[in-house]
Amino acid sequence: MRSSDILIVDDEVGIRDLLSEILQDEGYTVTTAENADTARQLRQQTRPAMVLLDIWMPDCDGITLLKEWAKSGQLTMPVVMMSGHASIDTAIEATKIGALDFLEKPISLQKLLSTVDRALKYGQMQAASNLSLDKLGHSPAIKELNQHLERIAKFSTPVLLTGELGSPFELVARSFHKNATPWVEPSKIEQIVDAPIELLQKAAGGILYLGDIAQYGKSTQQSIGFILTKADRYNVRIICVCSRPIKEMITDPLQDNKLLNTLSPLIVAIPPLRSQLDDMVFLVEQITTELAESQKIPPVKFTTAALNELRQYDWPGNLEQLRSVVKSLMLTAEHNEIDVNAISTILNQFKYNQPHEIMTGFNFDLPLRELREDLERRYFEYHIAQEGHNMSKVAQKVGLERTHLYRKLKQLGIQFSRRQAENKSC
Repeated sequence: MRSSDILIVDDEVGIRDLLSEILQDEGYTVTTAENADTARQLRQQTRPAMVLLDIWMPDCDGITLLKEWAKSGQLTMPVVMMSGHASIDTAIEATKIGALDFLEKPISLQKLLSTVDRALKYGQMQAASNLSLDKLGHSPAIKELNQHLERIAKFSTPVLLTGELGSPFELVARSFHKNATPWVEPSKIEQIVDAPIELLQKAAGGILYLGDIAQYGKSTQQSIGFILTKADRYNVRIICVCSRPIKEMITDPLQDNKLLNTLSPLIVAIPPLRSQLDDMVFLVEQITTELAESQKIPPVKFTTAALNELRQYDWPGNLEQLRSVVKSLMLTAEHNEIDVNAISTILNQFKYNQPHEIMTGFNFDLPLRELREDLERRYFEYHIAQEGHNMSKVAQKVGLERTHLYRKLKQLGIQFSRRQAENKSC
């Protein structure tokens, strides 16, 4: 773990204290700086995982400090700019310099938490440099994937990445990203519908990554279709993900078939982890090295029997599940060694902890829509129970933005409780 998760840079003490209090309540470690000079020192001392940086400060404005970090090679962490008076042009300038996102004051708690969560995930992805695309393995499935990506990298047409949940979608998507060009993701799903042109402006000359269309409603999918019609005007390459089989999506009346047809010319299928089990030893080494370096988790050694046990598992959660399992094993390892018993214990949790009624008892005489709602309702109720009603963990587990998760639960009639702190804003 880094010595600091978040560095807050703002000359207003009230803003610093409020942001710090909220984020610490969420379990983050926080340091604060009242000006650019202090921020420079803390950047070196605390090695923050991300920075919340105010634009307007008396000694040195945030844009200047951002440029300074970028030119000196110190922009190694995601930076989110904050301001109550900045224009769209300022936000676009910050993005081009290297800022990940922009928050307009007053910042709602929901917006703050979703942006921080995304920034930290982005930082972990960047830190995992030794788990880059060319080091996902050497199996025939990965070699074929790399060859396909090389062939289509020279084109600027939209790309649809397909695969199972837990596949390295964003990692593959970033293989299309060129240095010194924007990489933009919506900080919340509503932006796709409410601010499509703003997203394109921020991503001008670079990549707009719109996430998993299988998780979106029809109106959001239709808005993506609109964005696709305007992408050439802004010289933006659109990359989307689909975690459901295309055939299933096409026959689903709740999906926008027009969007699927538009995205169909360039489809990249990401192989499931079970198709590259010969890469297991290599992948475990990559993940343990990255976690040891980026999160300061003590390195561990896996016994041969433990590695063989990992190879016998079918990994329904794919690379994301493997990384989660390895991290959990590293954090709980005794004597810095992982044996086969530790592997069996953690994998058995996935195999046997799911209630039997989740897998059986569905009424297949129901209309498809009602049957799917029944499945989704039980799926979310299961994860809410598993995570002890910690909605942050639930959102991370199911792969949804928290705002999207809340909306989905409301649609399904699932009762849940938000933390009282979520009614705050800053």
